[in-house]
Amino acid sequence: MQAVADMGFEVASPIQSEAIPYLLQGRDVIGQAQTGTGKTAAFGIPIIEKIDPSDRTVQALVMCPTRELAVQVSEEIKKLAKHKRGLSTTAIYGGDSIERQIRDLKRGVHIVIGTPGRIIDHIERGTLKLDHAKIVVLDEADEMLDMGFREDIESILEETPNERQTVFFSATMSKPILALTSRYQNDPKLVKVVRNELTADNVEQLYYQVKSHTKMEVMCRLIDFYQLKLMLVFCNQKKKVDEVVEQLNLRGYQAEGIHGDLRQSQRTNVMSKFRSGVTNILVATDVAARGIDVEDVDAVINYDIPLDEEYYVHRIGRTGRAGKSGKAFTMVVGAERYRLRDIQTYTKVTINKGVIPSFEDIVGIKKANFIEHVQEVINEGDLELFGDVLENLHHAGYSTEQVVAALAKITLGVQKNEMSDLNLEDDDRRFGGERRGGNDRFQDRRGGDRFGGGGRGNDRDRFQPRDDRRGPAPRDRFDREGRQFKRGGEAGMSRLLINVGKQSHITPSHIVGAIAGETGLPGSIIGHIDLFDKHTYVDVPREHEAAIVRALDGNTIKGRRVNVEVAK
Repeated sequence: MQAVADMGFEVASPIQSEAIPYLLQGRDVIGQAQTGTGKTAAFGIPIIEKIDPSDRTVQALVMCPTRELAVQVSEEIKKLAKHKRGLSTTAIYGGDSIERQIRDLKRGVHIVIGTPGRIIDHIERGTLKLDHAKIVVLDEADEMLDMGFREDIESILEETPNERQTVFFSATMSKPILALTSRYQNDPKLVKVVRNELTADNVEQLYYQVKSHTKMEVMCRLIDFYQLKLMLVFCNQKKKVDEVVEQLNLRGYQAEGIHGDLRQSQRTNVMSKFRSGVTNILVATDVAARGIDVEDVDAVINYDIPLDEEYYVHRIGRTGRAGKSGKAFTMVVGAERYRLRDIQTYTKVTINKGVIPSFEDIVGIKKANFIEHVQEVINEGDLELFGDVLENLHHAGYSTEQVVAALAKITLGVQKNEMSDLNLEDDDRRFGGERRGGNDRFQDRRGGDRFGGGGRGNDRDRFQPRDDRRGPAPRDRFDREGRQFKRGGEAGMSRLLINVGKQSHITPSHIVGAIAGETGLPGSIIGHIDLFDKHTYVDVPREHEAAIVRALDGNTIKGRRVNVEVAK
């Protein structure tokens, strides 16, 4: 309770109120909740209560789909365990020093948080033993299944005692999730946070109908008008993340980007800057942002409208936390408003149309701040050293009004550009008012649009489309013998050669899990996998070829060190 108070929490969130009593009773629980609902504390508090610090064995295991989420959960549990003496935790995931992880595990830890691929690696090395695990938590279980971790998850659960407590947290209750729960849980209690609780009343949600080339100007005006201090900006493509970061930095803002092509050391550096306030704008893709949990985010800006309704909920859930207010702004271009309507239907929330601040509005805000700052400096006193500045400028022939105006211009840095006097709002009459459908280029309101993307994203940093919002569409991933992906088409794909195969008991799931776990890319991007006795061919998107080779070459799959190269 002291740790909870130290973290500033006063009232339990709905998922915490519902789940914690059942978990303390030892019940298996299925928690249906999105990011931002407080689910880490919902399972973290009962875990800490169950740990016996005098027993130096692994008593709790938390599985996460990505390294970012594993780190976030680890840090949150450490905060909650601050006043419980002798309790130790560690996070194990790809891209981090395995020697450090081995040292932690050999020293003895009570709680392990990790990604399935690295957990399997340590089990096979003999450095992680789970025969004393009292509780196992699968956090964001649906994402782990999407990334191809099912076989790893089942292998890990088989290593734990039958009498363990098993907890699943998932945003959706798809058939694969329910199949896992029926096999590995005992009379589980379903705890569900309904959608209208996810889109909290303390988050102001607005959309802006803009022209595509005016997005940056509109976003900068919103940042200045609302005087935002810390914000997340979401884009649908990695290339767009880099472009937005470059443009923001050119305009004088402190921005950094995060996406799937960054090495782990780069991602850690970017997140460290954002958490410490050195960078106040983080631009991210949806997949790369999984697990990002930073306090006091003023606003979330959807620079690109999300291509999946669930992603909208994930995005805005990162502001307005712990009872604080937040803002969510969405840029809508042309017929993208049909996707916005789908989001409103899905979330059962009306998103109002915002008014784009004018150039004069921005100047007015900056003037008011300048005047307030000048008044503060005058009231502080100690101005004698600068008392002759105005007199010298008077002697040079300038009036007091000119001097003050020049100083304001220097300080505010406001300059007109080619968009200052333009109407930045898009005229949507050319789309026929409220017409639905049609033959324009934005035909698929579920996500397929002019970029050729599917429902979960339009570059290969995305999950594939779902034909049912309640669960993943059948993807025909394996052939009848379970050995190979059926994805067709070699266009844009590169074939990699890996020096392990069936003799090493490697399956397609191990390949998918290794790639997803070490790179953060979704397993759904992977093409054909051809398994032979001593080697494997795998087709991957050409744009991710270098990143995948760099991440896997010299790493381990199922305990075997592998060499990876582009097939000749």
